[in-house]
Order: sequence, then structure tokens, then C-alpha cells
Amino acid sequence: MAANPRDVLLRPIITEKSSLMMQENKYTFKVPVTANKTEIRQAVESIWNVKVLSVATIRVNGKTKRMGMHVGRTSDYKKAIVKLAEGQTIPVFEGM
Repeated sequence: MAANPRDVLLRPIITEKSSLMMQENKYTFKVPVTANKTEIRQAVESIWNVKVLSVATIRVNGKTKRMGMHVGRTSDYKKAIVKLAEGQTIPVFEGM
């Protein structure tokens, strides 16, 4: 596991779909491609002191982007959907 749990959770992902999932106690984070479900679970539980029921991970491939004749590519990343126990919340997402 990484030395600091905050190195595992890079940033929260706030979209319309992830906002709807928050009503089901599911929170979405961008994580390093090398992170596994156990590391993600331990990081969320240690940072916010909550009980994680399940972790789902999705590998997102980068897109090809063009600007005129120049072609580039956005980087690949992994996102994690974390389901919390009933009645628990993560305060970072409140008020979104």
C-alpha cells in the first residue's frame, strides 16, 4: 500500500451520474491505475472513518484529441465507485 492513504484517492469525480449515485451511498473517486480494491477500501476507511461495503473499479482509456494537425492523447486513469454502509456519508461531497 502507498505510504499515505491520500496518495490512493487522487480526487473525487463530480458528474451528474455520480451525484445521482450519492443518493445510494456510492461515491466516485479518481485513483492511480496501479491501485487495487483493498488499497482503495483502506484509504477511504482511514481518511473518513466510515465502513466500506464494496469497491468497484473501472479502467478508463484516454481519448485521442486533435488541435489542427497536431494529434495528442489524454492519459488513461482508473475510477473507483465506493459503496458505504447505511447512514454513513463522506463530508467532501455534501452540498454538491
